[in-house]
Amino acid sequence: MSDSEQRAVVVGGGLAGVTAALELADAGLRVTLLEGRPRLGGLAFSFKRGELTVDNGQHVYLRCCTAYRWFLDRVDGADLAPLQDRLDVPVLDVAHPGGPRLGRLRRSALPVPLHLAASLARYPHLSLAERASVGRAALALRRLDPADPALDGLDFGTWLARYGQSPRTVEALWDLVGIATLNATAGQSSLSLAAMVFKTGLLSENGAADIGWAKVPLGDLHDTLARKALDAAGVTTVLRARVTAVSRTGEGDWRVDTEDGAFDAGTVVLAVPQREAHGLLPAGALPDPDKLLDIGTAPILNVHVVYDRKVLRQPFFAALGSPVQWVFDRTDASGLTDGGQYLALSQSVAQDDIDEPVSVLRAKYLPELERLLPAARGAKVRDFFVTRERTATFAPSPGVGRLRPGHRTDTPGLYLAGAWTATGWPATMESAVRSGLGAAQAALTALGRPREHPLQEAV
Repeated sequence: MSDSEQRAVVVGGGLAGVTAALELADAGLRVTLLEGRPRLGGLAFSFKRGELTVDNGQHVYLRCCTAYRWFLDRVDGADLAPLQDRLDVPVLDVAHPGGPRLGRLRRSALPVPLHLAASLARYPHLSLAERASVGRAALALRRLDPADPALDGLDFGTWLARYGQSPRTVEALWDLVGIATLNATAGQSSLSLAAMVFKTGLLSENGAADIGWAKVPLGDLHDTLARKALDAAGVTTVLRARVTAVSRTGEGDWRVDTEDGAFDAGTVVLAVPQREAHGLLPAGALPDPDKLLDIGTAPILNVHVVYDRKVLRQPFFAALGSPVQWVFDRTDASGLTDGGQYLALSQSVAQDDIDEPVSVLRAKYLPELERLLPAARGAKVRDFFVTRERTATFAPSPGVGRLRPGHRTDTPGLYLAGAWTATGWPATMESAVRSGLGAAQAALTALGRPREHPLQEAV
């Protein structure tokens, strides 16, 4: 292998880029990772606000997210982001006529699909007829093939209506899960992606939907530990390195230009958002590069509230009948130790709120938290702030599958990674890691040194 073939440059230090860099380095390549920000982690990061360490948004994963679980193991962070022993989601309906009502979505030790049957039979937010209809739809969903291209052009909401799912059933069950995982309502979601989420998460294995989340700031995992793993693997990580151009040299190698210098390599992985990738792609790299610009984006708003006392005794809950979607207790992870409590509200499909002033959001969400949590009514709000990710995910709209490119380009030595590439998953941490594995495997195969990976199905 020539000297240039031994060198690789990965552009982008999110989960996709870090994964690709680790895989290439583990195979013996000399890897340089370029990241424009002063940190790693992409859109799953932390920052300081006074004495608190704050995540830009609440991120969770499921037991079925095998690639992200591999990533946690690879950076020695699995113990810091544990999984539930068994799926258990408190769901509070604040609009119930008799007053707020708590229900739970839990799994048992029974095999699929019986593992959710007892919980669904007792789920108080649906009528008996609606619960029965869920079972019929679930059986039909199991028969779908998410890889069938025909499903990509259909929307999940229409399919659910066809199988007898009432608007209430969609709100209290399908959208409860789908909005959080797809960042879209059922009517806005590709049937292909929705089928993948529900088949894999709820209908594949007994514990597939058990939820995991970081008990430490995300930056500890995706920046500090990731940087340590990269250093140990021999990767040269360059932060604050904004890439301005990617081009071929006269010798057929690659030149990656930054504002402060240039890097030459035989392999380049672009692990950046789709619009940024479009701007860096050389001519001829993709048959129709403008398809990348047709991949829409969707926002996520995160509302952060610090109370002077404990107002929530659960680690998290989901809400119905309220603009509040999911609420997580981030007190310990943030470093708050003075008896107060820090709650983070994760608000997907946030198009209506993403640009609202903080004062408007405060007037909207604080009364809703008091409706949901009686203990909050007498509590003092020490701090209220929001974080906005206007392009948090790609939009999982019907037809998006035909726009998502694979990892290989038409130009030898250039590869694509990112949650928006054709992983088969929606825009999740799992999709990001899978894309990094796939891009690295494609590069190594082209170099004649394919590498066996414990997650071969992900690459």
